Amino acid sequence: MIDVVLCMRRRADVSEDEFHRYWREEHAQLVASHGALLGMVSYTQHHTTTTGLESIVQEDRGCPPDVYDGIAVIGFESLEDMAAKGAEPAALAAAEELAADERRFVDHAHSRIWFTERHVVI
Repeated sequence: MIDVVLCMRRRADVSEDEFHRYWREEHAQLVASHGALLGMVSYTQHHTTTTGLESIVQEDRGCPPDVYDGIAVIGFESLEDMAAKGAEPAALAAAEELAADERRFVDHAHSRIWFTERHVVI
């Protein structure tokens, strides 16, 4: 299983509430509509939330304060499957549509993306 992890920071002109609302209600529907075409087997959103405990845990570990507004994790069966599906013309168009929509609320220059191999422990 291959996961694409996106640590996202919202655009400076987008409020925190609007970022989370748009991502959850609008962008998620667009991702879902293209998921099968792109070969996705899962898509999860992890929205940053303030609990009051994060500063304690961050300080204990020497971590800097939160810099991301959320994390998206997109799962694929394999890198080969992702590449094969993603090379199809319709998938390329869908991927561009998703990226264009992200530009409405995500600051890509201050976000991060990488590929991971999933190892489930629990």
